[in-house]
Amino acid sequence: MKKNKPVLKLGLPKGSLEQATIEKMAKAGFNISVSNRSYVPYVDDDDLEIRLIRAQEVSRYVEHGNLDCGITGHDWIQENGSNVHEVGEFLFSKVTRQPTRWVLAVPEESPIRTAGDLEGKRIATEVVKLTKKYLRKHGVKAEVEFSWGATEVKAHELVDAIVEITETGSSLRANKLRIVDTLLISTPRLIANHTAWKDPWKRRKIETMALLLKGALEAETKVGVKMNIEEKNLAKLLNSLPALRNPTVSNLSQAGWVAVDTVIDKHIVRELIPQLKGAGAEGIIEYPLNKVVY
Repeated sequence: MKKNKPVLKLGLPKGSLEQATIEKMAKAGFNISVSNRSYVPYVDDDDLEIRLIRAQEVSRYVEHGNLDCGITGHDWIQENGSNVHEVGEFLFSKVTRQPTRWVLAVPEESPIRTAGDLEGKRIATEVVKLTKKYLRKHGVKAEVEFSWGATEVKAHELVDAIVEITETGSSLRANKLRIVDTLLISTPRLIANHTAWKDPWKRRKIETMALLLKGALEAETKVGVKMNIEEKNLAKLLNSLPALRNPTVSNLSQAGWVAVDTVIDKHIVRELIPQLKGAGAEGIIEYPLNKVVY
C-alpha cells in the first residue's frame, strides 16, 4: 500500500502584509499564485499547502496544529500569547524594510504626555491585551476598547487615546496625532507548531524555507560588482577600498591583468564605482543578487 506523501501546511498573512510576503517567498524560490476568490493559493512546490489567514490569527492556528508553520508578526504572537517555536525573524513590512511599531497616540492638542496621564481615560485599539499589559506595567487604570478599524479617526472625538500600528508615522501625522510612547516593535516571524518542529521531515522543510527567505532578504541589500584591473594596482585598490572585503581575484588571459568579483552593500555602490574607476579599474559591472547565504 502506497503511503501518503508528507505535506507541510503553511499559513501566510492575508491583508496588508500579504503582497510583501508573497514577493519575498518568490525571491526565496516559492512562486505563489493567489486567486481573488480563494484562500488556498497555488504554489510550485508539491510539498507545500498554503492557506491565507489574517495575520492576527496565524499564530493561533499554528499553535493548535491546524497549520504546521506560518509567517506572522511578532505583535500578534504576543497579543495571542501563542506557544509556538520561533524559527526566524525577517525584516520586511508593507512599505519599507523597517520594523512596525505599536504606539500610543493622542491628538496634537491633547494634554496627555505620559502613560500616567491615561488614568481614567478611554483607549481604542486592536491589540487589547498588549495595551492592558502596558497599562499594568505603568500602574494605570484605564478603559481599553477593541477597535474594528478607522482607529485614527476615533482619537479626536470618541476616545482619549489610541494604540495603533505604524511604519513611518506619516498616517498619524496626517491625522494630526502625536506619538506619546511605543508599546512594541514588531517584525515578521516564521513560526512552527511544536509537534511539527519535532517531525524530522517537516523541520528540514521549514529550515530550508527559513534559509532561502533569509538569503533572499539579505540579497536585497547587496549587489555584486566585478571589474578588471592591472595586477600591479590590485593591492592599492584593496587597501584603499575596505568595502571590497574578501573579493574573488582571478587571472585574465591578458598578462598582468586580473578580474575582481565581490559583494557590497547596495547603498554604497554609487560612491564606490567612481572610486574604483579612479583606482584604475576597467570594465566595471554591477549586477543584482537573488540570494546571499552565509
